Order: sequence, then C-alpha cells, then structure tokens
Amino acid sequence: MDAALANSLRPVQGVWCAVLTPFDAAGLPDHARLANHVRRILAAGVDGIALFGTTGEGQSLSLNERRAGLDALLAAGIAPSQIVAATGCASLPETIELTRHAVQSNCVGALVLPPFFFKAVSDEGVFASYAQVIDGVGDPRLRLYLYHIPQVSGVAISPTVIERLVVGYSEVLAGVKDSECNLDHTRRLLSRFPELAILVGFEPHLPAALAAGGAGTICGIANLFPRLMRRLHDNALASSHDDDLKRVESFIAALERYPLFAAFKALQAELTGDAGWAALRPPLVALDGAARRAWLADVVRSEVAADRDAAGPY
Repeated sequence: MDAALANSLRPVQGVWCAVLTPFDAAGLPDHARLANHVRRILAAGVDGIALFGTTGEGQSLSLNERRAGLDALLAAGIAPSQIVAATGCASLPETIELTRHAVQSNCVGALVLPPFFFKAVSDEGVFASYAQVIDGVGDPRLRLYLYHIPQVSGVAISPTVIERLVVGYSEVLAGVKDSECNLDHTRRLLSRFPELAILVGFEPHLPAALAAGGAGTICGIANLFPRLMRRLHDNALASSHDDDLKRVESFIAALERYPLFAAFKALQAELTGDAGWAALRPPLVALDGAARRAWLADVVRSEVAADRDAAGPY
C-alpha cells in the first residue's frame, strides 16, 4: 500500500489520550477547562485525543452534551485532525447521529463501541450494528475505529466480525482500539489484520505492541503523565524504555486499589492545582478525603513519582 494512502486510511498513530471530561460546579461539562487541558497535553507531546470515551465518562453524557462538547473544543482551536470522537451509544440512531457529526466536523476518526446493553449478542448482530452505522453515515470521509473493551461493554468484537468489516468496508475501517488488556489478543489482531491500525488501551503493552507492528496507544495515563507516555512510545524499540515501563507498571499497581476514574481525577486535581477536576458525574463519585490522601500517598511512593519530568507541563 502506498504510504500516503496508508496514512489517509489509518491516520491515528502514536500517543493519543483518552481524555478526561471536567465538570463545572453545576455538574455540566466544562468546555474551557477541557480545552486548556487538551492544549497542555498536546504541548507535552501527545499526538491527539479520544473525546468522550470510557475515561471521559462518555456514556454519562447526553447526545447533545457530546455534540456540543466537540463543537466547543473545535471552536477553542483544537484541530479536528487531533480528535477521535467516541460516538458509541446504546441507541443505534444516536450512534449514527454522533458519528455523522464527527465526520462533518472533520474529526480524524470515530471510535465506536459495539452494541453494549444486550448481552450474548451474535457476531451477525455486532456486524449488522457496525454496517448500519457506516451505511447510515454514508460519508466516504468516515474512518472507523472499533472499540474492543469486552470487560466493560460485555460484548466482544470477534475476528470474524472484523474480517467481514475489512472485506465489506475496507476504505472506512481504519483500526481497532484493543482495551481487553490481553497482549496475546493484541498480537493475534496484529498478525491477522496488518492493514489496520491496532492501538492498545493498556499502557504497559505499548512497547510489545509496537514491536509487533502496532500503531500506538489511546490511553488514560496520558492525561496525567503525557511526557512519560511519549517517551515510552518513542523508546519502545530500544532498551532505554525499561525504566519508563517500570514507572507505568508501578503506577498501575498503585491504581488497582482505587476506583479508576475517581483516582484519575483526584490526581489530575492535585497535578493541576485545580480542585474542580475531582468532580465526576453520578453514578461515579469522587474519592472521600481519607481515600484521596491514601491514593496520593501511594502515587508518591510509586516509581512514577521519581520522574520529575513525567507529569508534563502542570
């Protein structure tokens, strides 16, 4: 495949941040705070962002909030070439509407969950859902990234479904965000679908995935330690990545003892000096005082704290 054509079909590569969503005092998405955060992490070396995905509490936001949030970010000067919009909803028409809006906004891609309320969905059902999204959007500019996170969504995207989409929609299907946290699964995808951009969601797998031909990562830690993730990516094929990989693994080991999103936001508030970052939308709730203090102390004890450069420009 010609390099220029490959880049146009698989534009998301490198380090992309599954960006957190800040909320204001009224519990509404805070567009100005989000834009400032995105500018900071881009300046720290992140290639782009995934907006309103799992880390961004996207399923807690309305269709109008997600659409308005993207519009506000673009109006703030964030380039659409640096935005993948997470557009999956439980409702197929809403997924189509958000995906169409992302394409019309010139976003570089759309990250789409499989249908996730009904369980034990057949491969035929998963394929039909994606096919209806692609056909419903009906725009050749669409670059679709499948979002495989079965431990959360309850619905896997099987290789059979991916194969059918590759055959039927080769100029639309751009890649897979593999957030199963299973390196063997990632390697199987890389071996079977070399034409797709395979991006890992679990940060410690980034070096191994890149060594096997992966495209990069869409990850949450890039919110907090963007320069660390940049280095881990850039040094992935050299032994010099070992210390940074240990820092990431140490951070995740500390994180496993706390609610993920509350811990992320508590640390974001601490790193930025902006207490407003700690807010989440129910049913997620912020860490209480004791848990917050314990979490921040655990971060200090983790290896990532030894890297003064890791936290980026805060």
